[in-house]
Amino acid sequence: MQTNLTVVFIPGNGGGDTRSGFFPFIQQKIEERGIRVISPGVYPDAMIGRESVWIPYLESLGTNENTILIGHSTGAIAAMRYAENHRIFGSVLISTYHSDLGLQTEKDAEYFDTPWNWDAMKENQKFIIQFFSTDDPHIPIAESRFVHEQLGSDYYELDGQGHFYSQTEFPELVEALMQYI
Repeated sequence: MQTNLTVVFIPGNGGGDTRSGFFPFIQQKIEERGIRVISPGVYPDAMIGRESVWIPYLESLGTNENTILIGHSTGAIAAMRYAENHRIFGSVLISTYHSDLGLQTEKDAEYFDTPWNWDAMKENQKFIIQFFSTDDPHIPIAESRFVHEQLGSDYYELDGQGHFYSQTEFPELVEALMQYI
């Protein structure tokens, strides 16, 4: 077990908060193993979650090659963009996607203005874990499967979790992550 690791939570846009939902459950389980967790709560520019704001914010949190990013929705997109240009230990992507989904708020978030560098994402981290719910009301399953195909992630499709908004526990994530820490 590695205890020099730090886990950083990244919420979704629309005002997501890392102090609610499944994040506190994950934090408790990770901290029980002696691993530091940074749970900033609501990120700056929380409603849109612009890349030009969130990537520098992640840098300001001291992320490095011993950091694991756990991102939900737009937070997963931020984690992927971050990993294109920064070495990290690994990432967990929840409800991720690769296009702007035809939504103006996603276009405004800036993450889809440049092509994805899938190879850099893979090279800059030791592992990528991905979770998606088959009944996500916001993201088509083809989006998540495409990301998995590009990244070769450890991929888990769960049933009945929607967009993971109401989930307060996430033992599947903790179990998958424990394979690497």
